[in-house]
Amino acid sequence: MAIVIPRKGMSRRTILRGMVGGVAATVGLPVLDAMLDGNGAALAQGAPLPTRFGLWFWGNGIRRAHWIPDGLGAGWQPREELAPLVDAGLRPWLSVVSGLEIKTAHHPHHSGMTGILTGARYHQVGVTRDTIVSTFAHPSIDQLAAGLIAEQQPGGADRPYRSLEAAVCRFRGTDEGTTFQHLSHNGPNDVNPSEYSPRRMYDRLFGQGPGGPQLDLARRSVLDAVTGRIRGLQQSVGARDARRLERHFESVRAIERRLAAAPAECRVPDRPGDYPDIEGREQIAEKNAAQSRLMAYALACDFTRAFSVMFSSAGSGVVVWPAGARNSLHQICHDEPNPQPIVHAAVTFIMAQLAAFLRTLADTPEGDGNLLDRCAILCTTELSEGNTHTNDEFPVLIAGRGNGRLRGDYHVRTNRANASLAGLTALRGAGLAVPSFGHAEGRVVDDLGELFA
Repeated sequence: MAIVIPRKGMSRRTILRGMVGGVAATVGLPVLDAMLDGNGAALAQGAPLPTRFGLWFWGNGIRRAHWIPDGLGAGWQPREELAPLVDAGLRPWLSVVSGLEIKTAHHPHHSGMTGILTGARYHQVGVTRDTIVSTFAHPSIDQLAAGLIAEQQPGGADRPYRSLEAAVCRFRGTDEGTTFQHLSHNGPNDVNPSEYSPRRMYDRLFGQGPGGPQLDLARRSVLDAVTGRIRGLQQSVGARDARRLERHFESVRAIERRLAAAPAECRVPDRPGDYPDIEGREQIAEKNAAQSRLMAYALACDFTRAFSVMFSSAGSGVVVWPAGARNSLHQICHDEPNPQPIVHAAVTFIMAQLAAFLRTLADTPEGDGNLLDRCAILCTTELSEGNTHTNDEFPVLIAGRGNGRLRGDYHVRTNRANASLAGLTALRGAGLAVPSFGHAEGRVVDDLGELFA
């Protein structure tokens, strides 16, 4: 099948369609030269390349002595827990904010979770044991961004997914409400559950339902359904675009192969799906790598422009065994004597997983840059140190260059400033026109201006 590209260029919305066993299959395309203006910085139709807003979250905080960088501005130097990000070559896309404080109550886990993600106090719905049951009183920042993207960005309302939510470490149960279980909220007890399974995320991206033909399609290859169109498209574009298409489709096949390859020594998983535990150990890094590639694919093909990754939930019970842990991180935060070397090693490992995610985006070309250039990603947790449940010195990273709006490679230190400043900065870093962020004592109208280019 020949594909004719109009003289005005190929639309950013172009996708390839085919049929396998009577089931429709679609494959999105990365940004090609044929879609761009002469400078590679905008689409041929004049619209700018889209900026994405992201949220990457981990539970149980950090260890301040190993987290807060030395030096300010562009001269900052990482301590051990941020070193994996620097070692991965991510300084140009990374800003550290220290000295922030949650201003919206101080209940362990609950106040930090809702404070950083909504700029508001939690909404209490009950009590349990010696603590509370809570939910979000307002939409989380990723959903605020998704709505603004739909309103303000050209084509923003036309994406197949208003937002995408992924998770990595298995949820291990809690009775403290949606605040502990879910990241993305539309409002009180109204959640967007994160997808823990890379295989189900893969099926979702390719529009497959739960029926037999769709599952069969997942086991085969959606690319087989569009092979003729792929070859026709490669013959219709320039040499650079043809090579880019080849790399793109090969990356999809690599994802398929990885998802299909179950290690022979795997035990039967606790939950149906992929990446079962091996000798009782969760395949954390492997799941993180798979989810990172799938999210990069979704962003590169413009399936969505708002996303969240919940590496681990608030108060997470994940056993970070690569860091030497034999018990849940939440329990170790309570029980391990200072200076908590296993907690420190666990945070360092988690930051290596964040580095792997960001590196995947940075290694995905788009236009004259890469995906991470086009993102503004708020990276944070729900408290400062897990053993004391503190809400001052709140850990925040802002990753990405926001399509040139964010400078990167910078450390800003505040004097107990409102943590909502970070959320507002990330939103504006994504190019979203928003006058304020937060509610009541958590509301701010100013951002961290030093982080803008």
